[in-house]
Amino acid sequence: MENKDLEQIFNEYKQDGANHLQQENSQPFNGDAEKITAIRKNGDDDIIAFKTESGRELDYLAALEEAKEGKLAHVDVFHRYGRDIIRSEPDGIEENNLNNLPHF
Repeated sequence: MENKDLEQIFNEYKQDGANHLQQENSQPFNGDAEKITAIRKNGDDDIIAFKTESGRELDYLAALEEAKEGKLAHVDVFHRYGRDIIRSEPDGIEENNLNNLPHF
């Protein structure tokens, strides 16, 4: 493979990423989204449920769907380990990370 082909492939990769980022940023912010205020973990230290500021308790799958729909504030859904995962938005504030929230 020639260097020109490698550069072209890389440039296409970067352009696809820029297009994807632009699509993500064009989604409207949902000001009505609820904040997660507490978590529940299992014996393996995995988060298995969430409590919202209105007192609703969501199992992991329900929270995952609401996060995908933009109904939960300050969380992202990403794909890792062959499945979708909920995580805190990377904002540099450790206190609001899901693992640092109180347990219920």
